[in-house]
Amino acid sequence: MTEPERNSLYPFLPVLNRDKRGGAVQHIHDAVRDAIVRLEIAPGALIDKSALCERLGVSRFPVSEALGRLADDGFVEILPQRGTRVTLINLADCREAMFIRRALEADAVRVIALQSDGKFLNAFRDNLAAQRAAMKTDDRIAFHALDLALHDLLLDALGFERVKTAVYAARAKLDRMRLFLCTPERQASTIAEHERILAALRTRDPAAAGQAMEEHLDMVMTELASFSATRPDVFETRIDESAVA
Repeated sequence: MTEPERNSLYPFLPVLNRDKRGGAVQHIHDAVRDAIVRLEIAPGALIDKSALCERLGVSRFPVSEALGRLADDGFVEILPQRGTRVTLINLADCREAMFIRRALEADAVRVIALQSDGKFLNAFRDNLAAQRAAMKTDDRIAFHALDLALHDLLLDALGFERVKTAVYAARAKLDRMRLFLCTPERQASTIAEHERILAALRTRDPAAAGQAMEEHLDMVMTELASFSATRPDVFETRIDESAVA
């Protein structure tokens, strides 16, 4: 591959600001991770280290270190004598991650239902309005960010940092698949499910709030399982035992 070809291989990656404080390894890690989550670097794709170095304007060492961290995170795998490849999506891992989210976030809204105030409910409502606007313009990146922000709003209201950390860790396993599912139909369903959560919070009904959250996350997982059958190229072929039990 020629140098011009390498320079054009990852045009979506931001050129690193050499004057910006902070470690180059972390900046590279974050940039490549975001590209993987946004599906700009597809599941199963081989990473060209030389092209990354050319694009980011760095040596191979920080790129190798950043890819090592991404391997620890589960986003890439190091293949001996072959290079680095973006991991395929593992459906069993997604099920486990959603199980964690379902347990924690459903309990979170049950607690919040008894203590939410007008300011919190208005913030929830404003986020839903922004979701509708993003759906109308078919901006799935913005919609996905707003979806995450809404769940962050709930976790912030709960106020338990270790719960937030656990949810974030589980959510990292799901980020790529959520963009695959961010179709107009799924966006409309997501908004409707969020509205049911908001309605339960407004009436201070913890049981209804918890149920609405569980149904919301269950629906996402159900659609992911169906989607995996249509795109075997981006999913690991290992049998998901929970799906056939």
